[in-house]
This record gives sequence, C-alpha cells and structure tokens, in this order.
Amino acid sequence: MRYFIRFAYNGTHYHGWQSQPNATSVQETLTKAMTVILNTEITLMGAGRTDSGVHAREMYAHFDVENAIEKTNCVHKLNSYLPKDLVVFEIIPVHDEAHARFDATNRTYQYHINAIKNVFLEEQSWYYQANLDIDLMNEAAQLLLTHTDFQSFSKVNTDVNTYNCKIVQAYWKQEKEQLIFTISADRFLRNMVRAIVGTLIYVGLHKISIATFNQIIESKDRNKAGFSVPAHGLYLTHITYPYI
Repeated sequence: MRYFIRFAYNGTHYHGWQSQPNATSVQETLTKAMTVILNTEITLMGAGRTDSGVHAREMYAHFDVENAIEKTNCVHKLNSYLPKDLVVFEIIPVHDEAHARFDATNRTYQYHINAIKNVFLEEQSWYYQANLDIDLMNEAAQLLLTHTDFQSFSKVNTDVNTYNCKIVQAYWKQEKEQLIFTISADRFLRNMVRAIVGTLIYVGLHKISIATFNQIIESKDRNKAGFSVPAHGLYLTHITYPYI
C-alpha cells in the first residue's frame, strides 16, 4: 500500500532534504523515525529537494508498506518521537502509482526579508537593510510569467534535461517590517528562487533596469544574473496534487 506523508520542518539544523554522508538531513531523520514507529524498513521519496538551511511549511513524500496504517495514531507517535523542528501533519492513502515528486502540479515558495533586526527571526528570515523600490521589483517580477527558460537562475552543472518552468505567480508584498516574495511554478531549478530574489533586489536598488532584467533572462547565462540570497529566508509553502 502506498501513502503520502505531509509534514513541515525548520531547516536551520538540516543539510537539506536529501540524505547524504556525514550530514543530518530531513529525509534521513524522518525515515529513521518512521522505520522505528512502523517497525518496518521505510523508503521515502520526497516531492523535491530543499537546500541546507531552507525551511518547509508544507512538504510531501511517499512510501510503501504491506499493511494498512492507523493514520491518526501513527501521526501522534511520530510527532512524539521526532525532534522539535520536524512535524508530521497527516498520512494520506493514495493509489499505488502515485508519486510525490512527479505528480506535483504546482509548488509555491516564499522568501522573507526583515528590514529591522529581529533576534527571534535570525534563522527564519534574512536581515537586509536597504531602501528597495518594491513597485519596480513587482513590475520586473511580472516578466517572469512571460518566459519559460530560466537557465540564467539555475545552479551551473546541474543534472537536468530542461531549464523550462511555467511560473504562474511572482510578487512582492510588504507586511510591517517584513518583505515577502511569493512565487509559484510547475517546477523549480536548483537555486532558482534565491537567484531570482537576488536579481530582483538589484532592480529594487536601481542597479539594473527592468529591461536589463529581461535581457538577463533571455541570456540564459547565470553569470549575468544577481547574487543568491541566503538560504535561511526561503520557505517551501505549498505543493499541489490532482488527487489531494
């Protein structure tokens, strides 16, 4: 039987989602907990990767077991066992071919910037003091919806067959002392959101024009884009599936 598990984590003390040698990952931590609680070897396939320090308010993975699970009881036991920075929301029965990564139709990320120093958000948002032109940044962000190839914002030497993504929303919003960037697409490239945010900040600082921002996208050259903002301000916030 196949199940989806929906969970969230504070990524501060994890080296990303994917299991790796000599580093603590979310995948490894959750897999070990589930193996103990369910008393059977569990293999988790995540909806995607998050880099070291990146957070997830909503993440999915799928796994297979021979016997049906008492979902509510299992969630309770997992949350009692897991560390305080990782929480399971629910376990969902799905059809046998359901796939947490390949069946996702939309993913949403947010990037949080703090305009004032906040000691309670030190690892949950990026403290950046600058006078940013938010209207101009939003105007530039709308150009993302008119393009499909985002190689300019991808990590170099990444193992992908295509740099095409369909972005359906991208906008900045001021919430008191926080500036939040929201972006949704069918898929994302490695480091893509952080590179987009860094380049849009150059627009907001009037270091590059909107026309130049468009030329950067068209160039397909990562070296022409802006810097990658720090990982700890980035959140995976929502994933959409056709059957959930």
